[in-house]
Amino acid sequence: MDHVLTTERLVLRPVRPGDHAALLAHWIRPDVRRFLFDGEPPSAAEVTETIEESVRDFAASGYGVWLIEAGLAGAGPAGGPDLAGGPDLVGTAGLRPLEDLGLEIFYSLAPGSWGHGYATEAARAVVEYALGPLGLREVLAEVDEGNAASVAVVKRLGMTPFAVVPGVLGPMTRYRTTA
Repeated sequence: MDHVLTTERLVLRPVRPGDHAALLAHWIRPDVRRFLFDGEPPSAAEVTETIEESVRDFAASGYGVWLIEAGLAGAGPAGGPDLAGGPDLVGTAGLRPLEDLGLEIFYSLAPGSWGHGYATEAARAVVEYALGPLGLREVLAEVDEGNAASVAVVKRLGMTPFAVVPGVLGPMTRYRTTA
């Protein structure tokens, strides 16, 4: 299974080592990481570790980090070329463990991609994959109190709040949706 997810406007493909420069450039932007990585920029080594972990997780468990590309459906091998942070980079989405509760969805968008519904479209594809082919009973999300855009996304996905927990940047609300 190649784990590529396709929507009407997007292709989500697992990250690979050749994406390192694009991911680092994307994730170190202050406006992108504001609610991701607790606002701290990841190091190059942390991005390498994230990619390696994602490759292992996809091979072992069918989930990890997807690179979100626009307008590349059917272009190039495996859903498109390795990116160097060009205009086709919409952002990232993924699934990762949330403590011992289950898997949570996360995503980040390039500022030029904000306001077009891409976060909801990509997140919906990941949630449907998780609850369908991956066979999860539920998908979680954890959203910082001040992240109104992500609150709107999880609500559009039909996720409901179930807990508020402390976080580095302040309170975080946990959401869930079930199969």
